Amino acid sequence: MCKRCNWGTKNELMLRYHDEEWGVPLHDDNKLFEFFVLEGFQAGLSWQIVLNKRENFRKAFDNFNPQKVAAYNEEKIQQLIADKSIIRNQQKIRACVNNAQCFLEIQKKYGSFDAYIWKFVDHQPIQNTFETLAELPAKTKLSDAISADLKQHGFKFVGSTVIYAHMQATGMVNDHLVSCFRYKQVRALVDGN
Repeated sequence: MCKRCNWGTKNELMLRYHDEEWGVPLHDDNKLFEFFVLEGFQAGLSWQIVLNKRENFRKAFDNFNPQKVAAYNEEKIQQLIADKSIIRNQQKIRACVNNAQCFLEIQKKYGSFDAYIWKFVDHQPIQNTFETLAELPAKTKLSDAISADLKQHGFKFVGSTVIYAHMQATGMVNDHLVSCFRYKQVRALVDGN
């Protein structure tokens, strides 16, 4: 049996997410937007709740297409607020539409959201060497800086803790524990081994 980060063993959904997605460097703008949406909805909740509703979010938010989400009108926002299959937080839903609009502006300015967000780590994932979950930070000076920059670009629900979770999920940092079988695999993706 392979050793994993203990948070990734709670159930089959978490296991698949841990083994296949979390910490893998992500450069596709639509997938980066998806994680932005999901991390924003996670604020104050557990990742398990969001993961359980991920497919419902996909349907409700047009497969996380930022162009479509940016164009949502009040009628669509009210539909989302009434949708019991997702997290019906009005502020988060409105922030999602706002953030899609900001996301498109970033794409125009930098060529892609990927080019913008990855510049904060010099386009190379940070390889941490944590041995216990207790060592993992909730936020860092870097996530503080990214959060502040995103807020200057008009984004909402992008506090430092949300941003650090986004960095972990999208592989900007490798926060798998060194004892986890995924730590070396994710590192090898970056090193090209």
